[in-house]
Amino acid sequence: MRLSRTPSCPSCNASSQSTKLLRCQSCNAVYYCGREHQLADWEAHKGVCIAIKKATKTLVREEQRLRSLPADMFMPQPIFEEHAGHFWGIHETRPYMRARYALVEALLKIKTYAAVKAAHEHLIEMLRLCRGDNMGVQDLVPALFLRLGDDQGCYDFCVWWATTGQEGGYDWGDMDLGYLDVKDADVFEPVPKNMAGKYSDLSHAVAITLLKIKLLMDVRTLRNSSMVGEKVPQEIIDGIRTQLVTGTVIARHINVTDIDSQNDRIKMLEGQIKDLYTAVDARNKYFWPSLLKPGADLTARPQAFTHGDRSEMQIVLMYNYDAWFETPGAIDMIRDLKLGSEKV
Repeated sequence: MRLSRTPSCPSCNASSQSTKLLRCQSCNAVYYCGREHQLADWEAHKGVCIAIKKATKTLVREEQRLRSLPADMFMPQPIFEEHAGHFWGIHETRPYMRARYALVEALLKIKTYAAVKAAHEHLIEMLRLCRGDNMGVQDLVPALFLRLGDDQGCYDFCVWWATTGQEGGYDWGDMDLGYLDVKDADVFEPVPKNMAGKYSDLSHAVAITLLKIKLLMDVRTLRNSSMVGEKVPQEIIDGIRTQLVTGTVIARHINVTDIDSQNDRIKMLEGQIKDLYTAVDARNKYFWPSLLKPGADLTARPQAFTHGDRSEMQIVLMYNYDAWFETPGAIDMIRDLKLGSEKV
């Protein structure tokens, strides 16, 4: 089930649209309809809640420590402004960056829009502070864009890293150069080779595959609504189309009344998804089987990995699985592709 932007009480599912909800003051990521239901949920919630509260305190302490360091020629203050972009190059900043990542990990144990949004914002800020991404946090970001419903943001992010981010002459220390500045790239375009090639970023390729699957399912739904238009009252059809395209990338690329155009897009996306499936399988043979049957791989926490090994798969699966699970029909589509490839 997709994450809902509308908070609801985990004990009774009361929505903020109909009930005034109170936010948990410790984690700020879960909402309750009242004290009674908050207490009822405490046994299930307390582990992650305490972890978030502890991680937040550590981050605040590390930020205060950094801001209080004496300025010198190598580390002018204010450090968060003067050294934004190349934080990792200053040794004293590393405990702060690790603390911020620990908070992200704690937040992502909660499956709410608020928690995912907060984690996403922390990661984007970490990239602003350290453009070169020495900690590799860029691998988490695309799936979070998708979980938040920002398909365009996911694609723009991946395109930047696959193009400008791969340029040998890009000066990561030059703050005047554009950074993560790709906007409104064509999500229907053929996938660039360096985004799904032998040495591509596996996590990005997996996220782009899911993005293309989401697009395909949306365009199919749009096409099907057009085909039944003669049998269903027009106001119902218009409502389906409006709900589908509002706030999504297909609104800018698809004629909602042109079935031939929709069929062309469907055929194109089906081909792109097959190519991505093949590319990901060639990049890491363990990934698709484990997405279908994650088992212990989903909870494994390898400390290191090599290109194409099982440990790499486990890390990428951890980063991406929730986005796939929250997209109904996506994993089934991979299962069908796997069955089809086995018959060839």
